[in-house]
Amino acid sequence: MKIVILGAGSVGGYIGGALLDAGADVVLIGRARMQARLGTFGMTLTDLNGYRVVHAPGAIPFSQDHAALADADLVLVTVKSADTDAAAALIATHAPADALVISLQNGVGNLQRLQAALPAHAVLAAMVPFNVVQLDAGRLHRGTAGELMIQASSFLAPWLPLFAAAHLPLQQKADFEAVQWGKLLINLNNAVNALSGITLRAELSQRAYRCCLAALIGEGRSILLAAGIRPAKVVALGPRLLPLVLRLPDAVFRRVAAPMLRIDPEARSSMWEDLQAARRTEIDYLSGAIVTLAASIGRAAPCNARMVALVRAAEAGNHQPIDGTLLYRLLVSDSPSPAASR
Repeated sequence: MKIVILGAGSVGGYIGGALLDAGADVVLIGRARMQARLGTFGMTLTDLNGYRVVHAPGAIPFSQDHAALADADLVLVTVKSADTDAAAALIATHAPADALVISLQNGVGNLQRLQAALPAHAVLAAMVPFNVVQLDAGRLHRGTAGELMIQASSFLAPWLPLFAAAHLPLQQKADFEAVQWGKLLINLNNAVNALSGITLRAELSQRAYRCCLAALIGEGRSILLAAGIRPAKVVALGPRLLPLVLRLPDAVFRRVAAPMLRIDPEARSSMWEDLQAARRTEIDYLSGAIVTLAASIGRAAPCNARMVALVRAAEAGNHQPIDGTLLYRLLVSDSPSPAASR
């Protein structure tokens, strides 16, 4: 059975490389820069628990030709949310109608867009809880924990053993919309980390940055509940308790929430990578999704709206790392800034 990774960047490359190591028939479709990187360095996969897989230069089947979708049995969509419609058009043109399509994308709404464009296909939503960062010499590093979650379906049965063998077990969930919104709330930290300019561990170790995330999550959860959506608990602390814990002084936070700091020191958010590469980020599909949902029910989401504006300014070339205390002031202009506890 052939697997095609459509949009093979950091996450798609990591998943494709792991499946290939497990013996899967995999082809990665992506951009020229990734093909050049693989041709020069090959691909090395590592994670925070010591997992290591090395694929030599030329060993990763990679194509820029979308015709590689022609004999796919499974298509994993890992493009940015802004490219979902284009990806759907490519699948509709090139992939067999009986190919299973799985969205491994951030944000909400991608499943519905893919289903609308691909009525002949079985399309499922999945969630990638871990962070993958591109490092030097062709290394893709998984810096945080978590297992893939996916919309429960009988279509998954043939694929479950293969993903398990690749150290990527699939956890099936019935109410997947709640999972997606729960993950989106956690992903609001992507922008905080991107604007901080520091690693995830360093950012989460500073109360001022954590207060920024708490403000974004608290506002987002309030909007979701007002819209009749109850986000799922996708990390150890659920959306109700997490903002409270994030606001604790550093010394208390390190004791109470030590697992949150068990992050590889190299880990950073994908949005940080996008800003470094001068690429458009997914902020419209993260904080922007909260703003859009708020508007749909006649509410406002000022903290998330300000975060969208800050990231847009950074995309325009005005990016300088922002201190946590200043960032909090910019997000919550009518509240005193938190004193960073040491």
